[in-house]
Amino acid sequence: MGKVATSRIDRLLSSMGYGSRTEMARLAKAGGIVLDGVEVADVGQRVALTPDLPARMSIDGAALDPLVGLVILLNKPVGMTCSHKEQGPLVHDLLPRRWRARDPAISTVGRLDKQTSGLLLMTDDGALLHRIISPKRHVRKTYRARLARPMSGGEGALFASGTMMLEGETKPLLPAELVVVSETEALLTVTEGRYHQVRRMFAAVGNHVEALHRESLGGLTLPEGMAAGAWVLLDAAAVASVFEGG
Repeated sequence: MGKVATSRIDRLLSSMGYGSRTEMARLAKAGGIVLDGVEVADVGQRVALTPDLPARMSIDGAALDPLVGLVILLNKPVGMTCSHKEQGPLVHDLLPRRWRARDPAISTVGRLDKQTSGLLLMTDDGALLHRIISPKRHVRKTYRARLARPMSGGEGALFASGTMMLEGETKPLLPAELVVVSETEALLTVTEGRYHQVRRMFAAVGNHVEALHRESLGGLTLPEGMAAGAWVLLDAAAVASVFEGG
């Protein structure tokens, strides 16, 4: 069994966005940091970064936030951008304010464009992020598309052919699965993450996507009834399901 990492309390809390190390010393002096039921007097003391630490430590009466390795499932609303820096509403604005100051930073796992809603993962685990978005993984992504015009009937065969080319590209798309819901609504499952891929696929067959919503990623689906803008933390089993069905 490997050696458990440790950290000074002030350094840990600062990296988790609670404030500067000076502010953490001030908070401890006021009795605001409690570990195993005892007020912490010295924020220079080291703690083991074990999974149970958030249950054992409280900050201003609230349980410590999750340590590095958190994974968030967000039901992204239309009109928000997957970015740290762009103008306008950002998906990061939906998280607790201090989480935006965490180091390592919380990033989106891939991106949904501003007008696309639905399942979006966010994490501070860089290795996991790259595993999910790696082209070698072929993680399945299912989108519900509402279209401007009725489909012709030949889209499913073309999308599944493995020969479809998008404008400006030289490599054909991998086979994608189309399930027709109605004349103007379909579920499309892709295993790539090309720029605006779903919108461009329908544009290539003379249609226009009016609304696009991601419903699933691998074996992970949006919880039923989850409101737009709501988020939940995922456990290890839920994260593992992302890699199912590829």
